[in-house]
Amino acid sequence: MGGASSRTKGHNFERWWARQMRPHFPDARRGLQYRDGNEAPDVIAGPFLFECKRGKKTNPKAALKQATECQKAKGFYPIAVTKDDFEEPIVTLYSQDFLELIDQGLLKVE
Repeated sequence: MGGASSRTKGHNFERWWARQMRPHFPDARRGLQYRDGNEAPDVIAGPFLFECKRGKKTNPKAALKQATECQKAKGFYPIAVTKDDFEEPIVTLYSQDFLELIDQGLLKVE
């Protein structure tokens, strides 16, 4: 898949993820990277900054690192959402963020 086709595939995945987040965060939206370069997260929803990657074989660790680099304000949690072709999407976040989300009640544990 070529450059333009890969970008379209990636942008469609970002739109899909933003729609998945709206029932939980009505303000969920794509970032502003289309205006000002690579410094914005792909999707912003509540306290989360998402880096979305879709392709033949994605790299969740690299995507999480990129999400972390986009984090500019305290209180946001960087998360990578990756989807390899013909596979289910996966969500990756740092363990300390996961534990903090539980402690703050943002993840319900019963």
